[in-house]
Amino acid sequence: MPRRQSAQKAGGHKATRAISERNERGASEPIEGEARSKPWPEAAARFSPGLYLVATPIGNLRDITLRALDLLGAADLIACEDTRVSGKLLAHYGLATRTLPYHEHNAERMRPQLLDRLKAGAILAVVSDAGTPLISDPGYKLVQAALAEHISVTALPGASAVLTGLLLSGVPSDRFLFAGFLPPKSAARRRVLGELASTPASLVFFETAPRLAAALADMAEALGERQAAVARELTKLFEEVRRGRLAELAAHYQSAGAPKGELVIVVGRAEAEASAAVSPEAIDAALETALETMSVKDASAAVAAAIGQPRRLVYQRALALTARDK
Repeated sequence: MPRRQSAQKAGGHKATRAISERNERGASEPIEGEARSKPWPEAAARFSPGLYLVATPIGNLRDITLRALDLLGAADLIACEDTRVSGKLLAHYGLATRTLPYHEHNAERMRPQLLDRLKAGAILAVVSDAGTPLISDPGYKLVQAALAEHISVTALPGASAVLTGLLLSGVPSDRFLFAGFLPPKSAARRRVLGELASTPASLVFFETAPRLAAALADMAEALGERQAAVARELTKLFEEVRRGRLAELAAHYQSAGAPKGELVIVVGRAEAEASAAVSPEAIDAALETALETMSVKDASAAVAAAIGQPRRLVYQRALALTARDK
């Protein structure tokens, strides 16, 4: 679930995201009468005491399972990232279950209280503002604490911005790594990307709109010219997926400005054919020629572009060559 981070400070308080419902023509349309899903009267009897991790919609309110609605109606308490956001979802489906805030800023204080309720036999649901809880949030600590107390823990699967973005990206989806939010500063961001460069899988990130162009530029330099996609407003009226090479996407958003909405970036894995076709000896030979007339930085950039390798990796090799020749 992509949750906004402050553009100034990663991990800071995140702005809440709006949840909307649209019909096929994009117009708002409430669910009324028989069409509205409400928990069955016997729902509470179908759920045993324990901790339930419940996925909620990432945009369109219809993207919630019937089982999730049953559980949210039967729960004794719902722990929410933001009670105001979750309250809109509950009100839409006519649910009046008590909610309580549980997020990174109060988790240490609230966790013991939630564990006490669980030990007393409560049915406790955990939800995020949007999507699957524990993805890019600290909720796993509550799960660890519950398991340590031998409390039943289960999940009610559903919407996920990570998977939705991956499916729509057009890059290989058989293997992928979700890396959450990258650091806000370029140097730290490039360092993390360098560590991920050799991962034999597609990469999925969350990013804030103000940092999008800079993040894509750093990805192009650290990862090479890979296929990628930027998805925003998933499942909403203005859903958009822009696909292309990393450098092309970086240039587009640098020119167009920061887009609106929640963002998921999906980067394809390094093209095996290109990597296999270029031996270390060939890279060294190309660098040695380029270094005769260029600086280390310029030679690395030129060789990386010519052979389709990540610039950071070529730059490290260039440094090694120059150190050897001294």
